[in-house]
Amino acid sequence: MVHTHLVVVGTGLIGGSFALALRRAGFAGRITGVGRSRENLQLAVELGVINDFCHDVAEAVIDADVVLVSVPVASCGEVFAAMAKSLPAHAVVTDAGSSKQSVIADARAHLPDMSRFVPAHPIAGTEQSGAGAAFATLFQDRWCILTPDATTDPAALEMVRSLWAATGSQLIEMDACEHDEHLAAVSHLPHLAAFALVNAVRKSGGDDPFRFAAGGFRDFTRIASSSPQMWRDIALCNREALVHKLDALIAELGELREAVTTADGAHLLAEFAAAKAARDAWLRKNGDEL
Repeated sequence: MVHTHLVVVGTGLIGGSFALALRRAGFAGRITGVGRSRENLQLAVELGVINDFCHDVAEAVIDADVVLVSVPVASCGEVFAAMAKSLPAHAVVTDAGSSKQSVIADARAHLPDMSRFVPAHPIAGTEQSGAGAAFATLFQDRWCILTPDATTDPAALEMVRSLWAATGSQLIEMDACEHDEHLAAVSHLPHLAAFALVNAVRKSGGDDPFRFAAGGFRDFTRIASSSPQMWRDIALCNREALVHKLDALIAELGELREAVTTADGAHLLAEFAAAKAARDAWLRKNGDEL
């Protein structure tokens, strides 16, 4: 598997791991990293993530064969606009954004040929960021959702499929709207819930409200250490679907509050048991330990 020139715009955890995974899979081409932080890009070179780097998107993509846009979703439009005039006609563009409808709208507004754009979302990550956090197995056996439409060039789609498959991802295709609904529930909502829980405890008073926090609190709130900027952008870019999921969570919490207030132990037990059964079934289906 060889492509002459891959440009990774946003050489952090996702972009860097994509590059490392392709290296491991036999990618022998040139990989150029694009970003604002010279320190991060120099580290990426030192770690063998990329061959060289550039701060200017338009300059970086002049002779690109494939471009991965791995920046906060609210910044995608700016990146697409910057590359529009210098992007070669044969180049294929993909992305790694967590919301698809907003990214597709930005691409449609700026890219010269939407048929060469294949939207993607790898369902993988950690709470860490930067090139130093990247590792080659991040995508191994993880879902990567592609959201092409009727205008997508089949050859471009096949190229993007081959690249993400080479990272170890399990590929699935779906409509962008369907993607955003699913991810609002199982990814975006949990992050907002984790941020909210930490803030609720932080504002609860006392000299050290986290003093007696232990494993349960640590496990539940791990993702609250994720990038605030990135998750602000995701929340706003997928706000329509996310608001519905927030309403559902608020309704569930309201029911639990009422049950606690009225000492309705039977209702609490039933809700807790239903949640445990659903989660246990999900873990068994995925081969995880209970």
